[in-house]
Amino acid sequence: MTKVLYSPASPYSTKVRMAALYAGIPVESILVDSNAEPAELIDANPLGKIPTLILDDGKAIFDSRVITQYLNRVSGNKIFPRNAEKRLEAEQLESIADGLCDVLLAHVYERRFHPEEKIHQPWLDRQWGKAIRVFDQLNAAPPRLSKKIHGGHIALAAALAYASLRFEGKWEKGRSKLKRWQKRFEELHPELAALLPK
Repeated sequence: MTKVLYSPASPYSTKVRMAALYAGIPVESILVDSNAEPAELIDANPLGKIPTLILDDGKAIFDSRVITQYLNRVSGNKIFPRNAEKRLEAEQLESIADGLCDVLLAHVYERRFHPEEKIHQPWLDRQWGKAIRVFDQLNAAPPRLSKKIHGGHIALAAALAYASLRFEGKWEKGRSKLKRWQKRFEELHPELAALLPK
């Protein structure tokens, strides 16, 4: 069976696991600590990053956007629309959601891996400013949501869950549309919501 090496707090891992479930592709989820650089991860992905998908033949696929595109192909386009314009919208939503994760993780890692006296506040402020712009843009025009979703919706749900996990109470104020979107996603797709970091 195809395996995905993941961490439960990783929004990229969450996105991939939700996409596989939504597409009906069975994957075995293998929990790894990427900081420990386990051989199973390093042998599959020299970058030591998660998620990493390992196929039955041992071939490894990474990063998360490459994995979602792979899952889309093998599922017969269950994750991204076939229509070129709608597909571009879905891919752009996935990109902005992943970018949000990038800046939130940069913020978290600056604090996690540096002693207090080495933390660079201007860097934190710059990353947080990017996150605020994304939250505001998405709140102003949340993507339409129904039972039929795509990879962009999945990526955004994973990103917002990560924001709630690491920055609870710091991003939600004044963004009621985005909070409603997050709640609605979880109501419409409880099977996917069960995979979100909490």
